[in-house]
Amino acid sequence: MSALSVGITCYPTFGGSGIIATEIGLELARRGHRVHFICSSVPFRLPHHQERVFLHEVETRDYPLFDTSSYVLALASKMVEVATVDRLDLLHVHYAIPHATAGYLAKQILGKAAPKLITTLHGTDITLVGNDPSFLPITRFSVEHSDCITTPSQFLAAATRENLGLPDTFPIEVISNFVDPDKFVPASSPSRAPILVHNSNFRPVKRVDDAIRVLHAVRQTRPCRLVLIGDGPERPRVEQLTRELGLVDDVVFLGKQTELVDVLQTARVFLQPSESESFGLAALEAMSCGVPVVGTDVGGVGEVVEHGQSGELFAVGDITGMAAAVVRLVDDQDLHSRYARRSRAIAQTRFPRSLLVDAYEACYRRLLAR
Repeated sequence: MSALSVGITCYPTFGGSGIIATEIGLELARRGHRVHFICSSVPFRLPHHQERVFLHEVETRDYPLFDTSSYVLALASKMVEVATVDRLDLLHVHYAIPHATAGYLAKQILGKAAPKLITTLHGTDITLVGNDPSFLPITRFSVEHSDCITTPSQFLAAATRENLGLPDTFPIEVISNFVDPDKFVPASSPSRAPILVHNSNFRPVKRVDDAIRVLHAVRQTRPCRLVLIGDGPERPRVEQLTRELGLVDDVVFLGKQTELVDVLQTARVFLQPSESESFGLAALEAMSCGVPVVGTDVGGVGEVVEHGQSGELFAVGDITGMAAAVVRLVDDQDLHSRYARRSRAIAQTRFPRSLLVDAYEACYRRLLAR
């Protein structure tokens, strides 16, 4: 089959949507396609150089007349420029607002020469931002006028139709997030140290303070430590709670990390106490390393973590339940080994990168064949 020229737009910050967008692009490039990242800065996991991968930075201008950022206009203009010069076949944007909106503007400017527009929704663009009355009309319009919509979970597909008032027949293709099981591998000698790991962007929806409270509950009867990967607006509050509960020596704040495998391999349990998750990419990366997940049964998490098989899921805020599950997995080696094996098997068979990028590539081909 002929090679494609694909433009990819995502938020370049620490978070699942940017990671997945970057990994899709890198895998497409390895398969011989030309990939153009059109972003405000270098995506978080994008290496400095890879063959057939190009970066086009979106630069905004501050004019006295503008009260707010001109990012959407600048992005649309950059999309037009790249599509024209590099003859893009497709624009694959991640996050409805504002990326799908900018993609629509670019298509209107380009007319018949416009590339196809595929929009991948990731969660808060629908459940939070898109559900805000201020943004609902433009979110719905941008979704309706994309050539294809994908979501990483059945949960988010249903939430999109419900929150945006779309009919049940509105086409949404579910293509799961994925992991590279050849990179995220179990340790050669699995650790039995009572170490918990949490990885997120430290936003309120991630409830990082609940991870601290779970540690505090566990430490009433067991020695245990918690390693926190990531950063964000909640970090000062979480650090304060750590001090208040006397856990300063038991919590390690690593900040943002580009390489996670070594840290995940030291973990006994991965904690994910989120209030909402459309999928749970951080949990999947831990599972691929053979680390069971203890977290909340929200959103699409149950489509990834099998309760009682590869981890244990509880109601949001159930500190007692999550702490008890951690203690079981710390104390019971047979239980931990069973969960760890199943976690690894799920990552390898249901969510390997090659299988899911195959699905995206097939989606691209179908769009271009219309």
